[in-house]
Amino acid sequence: MACSRPRVARLMRQNNIVSKIKRRYKATTDSMHKYEVSTNLLEKRVTVSKPNEVWVSDITYIKTKEGFIYLTTVMDLYNREIVGHSKSNSLTAIDTTMKALRNACIKRRPYTGLIFHSDRGIQYACNDFRKLLNSYGMKQSMSGRGNCYDNAVCESFFKTLKTELIYQKKGGYKSKEDARREIFEYIECFYNSKRLHSALGYNSPREYLERYYRGYYKCA
Repeated sequence: MACSRPRVARLMRQNNIVSKIKRRYKATTDSMHKYEVSTNLLEKRVTVSKPNEVWVSDITYIKTKEGFIYLTTVMDLYNREIVGHSKSNSLTAIDTTMKALRNACIKRRPYTGLIFHSDRGIQYACNDFRKLLNSYGMKQSMSGRGNCYDNAVCESFFKTLKTELIYQKKGGYKSKEDARREIFEYIECFYNSKRLHSALGYNSPREYLERYYRGYYKCA
């Protein structure tokens, strides 16, 4: 339907319709630590050729009336699927990054050699998390200091989640359990299985993965 921007704006005002917008950013990354920083193996790549080649991960916060919960996600860069996630009351590695990684590995069971990319946060740099990565045979990769582009795909998911779900909750979440439940349903029942992505040819992440395996077994 052909329509000018001023007309759209006028009709939106008349019907009290406003766009969904993001809110102020709250940092969850503590990169001021003594641990080793891994080499950046991703180098601004945002696409890969097959599943379980590169996973990216990040942490964000969700505000509730009972306090903050921290959401850690692990995304497969191939089909943008959230393959692992954790929702915790603290920012310790055992409750955030380690839990999310274990969940992702139970779900996907990747081969050795997978690149796991993140920022330089202490939850990713600490010895316990590195040992866990090594036990799965993964290669660790970290973004350059102040470089947001390497992990932009994962950060884009957080923006989408908050714009489409969190900020639409009038009055906010009354409890942490309410937030956990709705975030789980959004990720597993909508984002991974139904939400269309322009970067995936307007397929959902799971549809895009199914198309890969149908082509793989056909060729095999």
